Amino acid sequence: GNLQLARSRNDLGYALTRLALRPLMLQSMNDLLTFRKTFLDFARKHLGTLMPGYTHTQPAQPSTMAHYIAGILSCLERDMGRLFFAYDTNNQSPLGAAALTGTGFPIDRQLSADLLGFDSVIASSYDSIASSDNLTDVANVLNSIGTNLSRFTRDMLFWATQESGAIRIDDSFIQISSIMPQKRNPVVLEHIRARISRMIARAQGIVLQCHNIPFGDTQDIEDEIFPFIFGGLETSHEILQLYIAVIETLHVNVNHLRERTIDGFTTVTELADTLVREANLPFRQAHSVVSGMVTYALENQLQPTQLTPEIMREVSLERIGHEVILSDETLKTALDPQAFVDKRIVTGGVSAQATADVLDGVEKKIAQDQDNYETRLKYLAHSETKLAQQVSAITEENS
Repeated sequence: GNLQLARSRNDLGYALTRLALRPLMLQSMNDLLTFRKTFLDFARKHLGTLMPGYTHTQPAQPSTMAHYIAGILSCLERDMGRLFFAYDTNNQSPLGAAALTGTGFPIDRQLSADLLGFDSVIASSYDSIASSDNLTDVANVLNSIGTNLSRFTRDMLFWATQESGAIRIDDSFIQISSIMPQKRNPVVLEHIRARISRMIARAQGIVLQCHNIPFGDTQDIEDEIFPFIFGGLETSHEILQLYIAVIETLHVNVNHLRERTIDGFTTVTELADTLVREANLPFRQAHSVVSGMVTYALENQLQPTQLTPEIMREVSLERIGHEVILSDETLKTALDPQAFVDKRIVTGGVSAQATADVLDGVEKKIAQDQDNYETRLKYLAHSETKLAQQVSAITEENS
């Protein structure tokens, strides 16, 4: 009968919740690490894959697929940090708080924490049975991962359209039409998008469930919240596993993307920069001249490659009151998307070397995160061994 001493349904229930969340959060860590590694390998294959970079959904400047993916990887790196933080917040022991005030019996709260693989004891007994930030921290991670991946998914769906033609989803992930023989519907991305929405909905449900409740033991953050928090983590597993398979089988239409890179006059920022360097124009004047050249080309249905020094001469005379002329070779170089990319060697820039440097940093951080993940697994295994030894010692003593 004394097994009930120094414990309550309250601290037991919150301890069990934290223990049940732990393997799901560890699974999320493993999934996110695997996805980041898969994404990193994909990016390294496309350091030289030119593509239009977009702002406000319009072609802006030449970029590369690797440069784009490096940006997504940076977001996911921070999500990993959020996941570690959420795990550490959750992996604290409430045991010994009993109902809410602790106990009059001389128990060792740290010992029970150590044997169950908790990193520490929650110092305040009231906090032990009343706080919910271990739950909302999980919600924050799910929200952030979902938001970041949903934006990538939106781009993927655009790239998969015939109008873009940037990528081809593997046949194992497409759906045909029952009536239109030509259709290749990239439904895997729609399923991912729907599951991301489900995950974010569950994450927001966690926060709403914790909102405006008393600071104390309450059913709102016990079994009533389980469908949201466990369901959200399980959905994150589905999303990341599915995305790993999609990226591993994804085909990028490299040549088509290279041809489209100059569409929308994406290289003319470099032309304005060239006028600053070669013609000693202030940038605002260079911007005005190049803007006038683009307007002239659009009005006369000219492609960027059809711009000439003569057009520059006429437009500059009209825009800034004197003629500016570049050689035909200089003009062509300024409008070349590869030259545009190669010049941007600044830290974090789009050049192959600058992007490779970013990816090297990503790889290093993934390795560190892998070590952090494995350290947590080893600690749990060590705690489990200690627990088994303690139980064995007690049973042998009383046999």
